Amino acid sequence: QVQLVESGGGLVQPGGSLRLSCAVSGSTFSDYHMSWYRQAPGKWRELVATIAKTGGNTDYADSVKGRFTISRDNAKNTVYLQMNSLKPEDTAVYYCNAWGYGPGYWGQGTQVTVSS
Repeated sequence: QVQLVESGGGLVQPGGSLRLSCAVSGSTFSDYHMSWYRQAPGKWRELVATIAKTGGNTDYADSVKGRFTISRDNAKNTVYLQMNSLKPEDTAVYYCNAWGYGPGYWGQGTQVTVSS
């Protein structure tokens, strides 16, 4: 049973930073590309960032380029999303997704709220 558990969300003021973590268990972490998605109330879930299995390639939504950084530690079976210069429009539930091997898996999400 593959499980993804996100952590690190919370309330932060505009301009602040948060680091999200997603710990993967139950399978070989390095078999999966990893992505972060987010979903704000009343909106579709959108892709935020992706990192390849080996960590060599990353990609970002235009709305977060230059502010967010995705990384992974294959020894710790964990993917991270460092979020800087946060804006109110970054408020959403953030989900991690493991894909590229088997059916694909999702975490339960972690809430990020950017507000003064």
